[in-house]
Amino acid sequence: GYDMRVAPEFKIFTNALSAVVDPKRFDPKSFVEFMGDVCIVPPNSFALASSVEYFRIPRNCLTICVGKSTYARCGIIVNVTPFEPEWEGYVTLEISNTTPLPARIYAHEGIAQVLFFTADEGDECEVSYKDKKGKYQA
Repeated sequence: GYDMRVAPEFKIFTNALSAVVDPKRFDPKSFVEFMGDVCIVPPNSFALASSVEYFRIPRNCLTICVGKSTYARCGIIVNVTPFEPEWEGYVTLEISNTTPLPARIYAHEGIAQVLFFTADEGDECEVSYKDKKGKYQA
């Protein structure tokens, strides 16, 4: 696996609007932007961030990300969707603080491990993320 690092730009969720969270109509005003080497995620809240690394996934590869134990042992859960074949870009990280206390996230340090799975020769995907013109393609 590869230890992916978190970039120093964060979007911290705020409930100041007291709105219902709707994934189909998410209000960007629900986030407060922050830039710095240490981000404080409020209790029972989350932040979005990006990876330092830019990824180009080959057509015969799929990845899964898992959070690093340093954060998991503190109640910090990192969620990342799989990188599909031929996806490329900076990775969006969803960082959840499941604790009743504020939590520190350190930029430029490892936050998740990327596991790479390659297909056997001849078993490549028929339609890649790039072929589908995926919504989050760089």
